[in-house]
Amino acid sequence: MKRFISTWNRTSLIKRIAIGVVIGAVLGLLVPKFTVIGLLGDMFVGGLKAIAPLLVFALVANALSQTREGQQSNMKTVIVLYLFGTFAAALTAVISHYIFPISLKLGAAAATKATAPQGVGEVFKDLLLKMVDNPVNALAQANYIGVLVWAVVFGFAMRTASTHTKDLLHTLAEVTSQIVRWIINLAPFGILGLVFNTISENGVGVLADYGVLILVLVGTMAFVALVVNPIIAFVMMGKNPFPLVFRCLKDSGITAFFTRSSAANIPVNLQLCKDLGLNPDTYSVSIPLGSTINMAGAAVTINVLTLAAVTTLGIQVDFATALILSVVSAISACGASGIAGGSLLLVPVACSLFGISNDLAMQVVGVGFIVGVIQDSCETALNSSTDVLFTAVAEKSHWKKV
Repeated sequence: MKRFISTWNRTSLIKRIAIGVVIGAVLGLLVPKFTVIGLLGDMFVGGLKAIAPLLVFALVANALSQTREGQQSNMKTVIVLYLFGTFAAALTAVISHYIFPISLKLGAAAATKATAPQGVGEVFKDLLLKMVDNPVNALAQANYIGVLVWAVVFGFAMRTASTHTKDLLHTLAEVTSQIVRWIINLAPFGILGLVFNTISENGVGVLADYGVLILVLVGTMAFVALVVNPIIAFVMMGKNPFPLVFRCLKDSGITAFFTRSSAANIPVNLQLCKDLGLNPDTYSVSIPLGSTINMAGAAVTINVLTLAAVTTLGIQVDFATALILSVVSAISACGASGIAGGSLLLVPVACSLFGISNDLAMQVVGVGFIVGVIQDSCETALNSSTDVLFTAVAEKSHWKKV
């Protein structure tokens, strides 16, 4: 037994996760009613979500309390990359629509009772209100906008605190990080449970009717991850971006794919940034911020589904209007993490540009939920891996200038 445990611990985390995926899929097909297995996945995601808000607060407050005036953090570059990358992803989805136009089968079965926001203004109103949420409530409810704002406030206020107090905050950050490492080491078992849930509840053939939509969604996201993002990275760094791109997809994208939660993947991304030797003053802020506003995958989802609805209804769209849609979807995507249902419930905002009624738009959202098993996984993988990629690109582009 000791030999097995020793061998298991020496095996890389990615290989252990792959083993978990295979076992979870096999068990999902053979014993789908043995639902207790799925509890492993629920506990894993729950553990990550539970510790992530405290981790973000501790790391951001600690980083800002230790900084001095004039210290380089590259945050401006990171934010610009986040926003431009989201817009580029939205534009890519528009182009994919002209190359592979698709239509949807809309009907009562696709309807959903979820409530969508009424417009971009409502999305940003919610975000502004989240900024001034009670700090304790923000931690308890995993309101990362509120957590970030209060962490920044506490961090700047702690700059004038005594060295002993700063050391205490630093210790809190270190202890929280260690707890996260313990949880991440349980990822193979957690992902085993998540895969089991997916296979046992949905089977492997349930998505066949929506194969073309899935291919367009996944293909567009893959194009963004493997072509658009590397181009942006190359322009910024001036060297081959693919080793960094593949490292981010392997170490961040895979876990994000199975957890389907940018928030739950924050600890994984923070550890990856540390492994890459990046500046903690930057990544301790940029990673949790990226989980909120860096939403390339969400922008793709919003545009693909909206334009599919437009095609289904026979509405003609010129490229100028599609370009405006890209801007709207990019802005809306930045608020996707603050909406229950994420990017799917922002589809009606984009549909309103074309005069599509809310009833029809919500049927489109219903179709989105049907393919959500794959759509949400790929979207989260793209969003989360890009957080690390652009954080690293911003820092490496600074190194190039120096």
